[in-house]
Amino acid sequence: MTVQEFLNHMNSGAPVVAGSPVHKAMCALSQEALRLTAELNNTYRTPEEIREIFTRLTGRPVDESFSLFPPFYTDCGKNLILGKNVFFNSGCKVQDQGGITIGDGTLIGHNVVLATLNHHPDPACRGDLIPAPIRIGKNVWIGSNSTILPGVTIGDNAVIAAGAAVAKDVPANTIAGGVPAKILRQIEGTKLDLQIQKSAS
Repeated sequence: MTVQEFLNHMNSGAPVVAGSPVHKAMCALSQEALRLTAELNNTYRTPEEIREIFTRLTGRPVDESFSLFPPFYTDCGKNLILGKNVFFNSGCKVQDQGGITIGDGTLIGHNVVLATLNHHPDPACRGDLIPAPIRIGKNVWIGSNSTILPGVTIGDNAVIAAGAAVAKDVPANTIAGGVPAKILRQIEGTKLDLQIQKSAS
């Protein structure tokens, strides 16, 4: 199975049956990702070296504005799409088999977990996996030790408070926090608001 065939299956949302060709392809990609993240994490790397390793990890060019403080962990990498000026702080764990898209200017704090796979709820099929994508908008700030669960969309400019467990979509221009995360308030009075007001007048 090619990488593109694997991604097509994962992005369709179809289950991954344990022991199937898709599952075997996932396991092979995991081994490649473990090798590349070990290369990334086990010695000092310059920003240029980090971007080069990320290009191999994701299978696509990484913008020169991308930055990351290792260590960083993923067991796939091939379904991770990054915008410009994206920053990962140290200790992040990314399970991107189900697809993760991160918009321009997004900042991700220490030890954040982005998870796109669930195990099947039926005990007889517990080894099967159900993928669902995570979509993170532009200029999002995800606080330290947060967990973003499968199928969640976070709108532009949103803030996720430290330690949150996000199981539902977060609208743009809001702050969400807690376990499970809830909308705490709107973000108002920002420079963005002033720009919008000026352009409308």
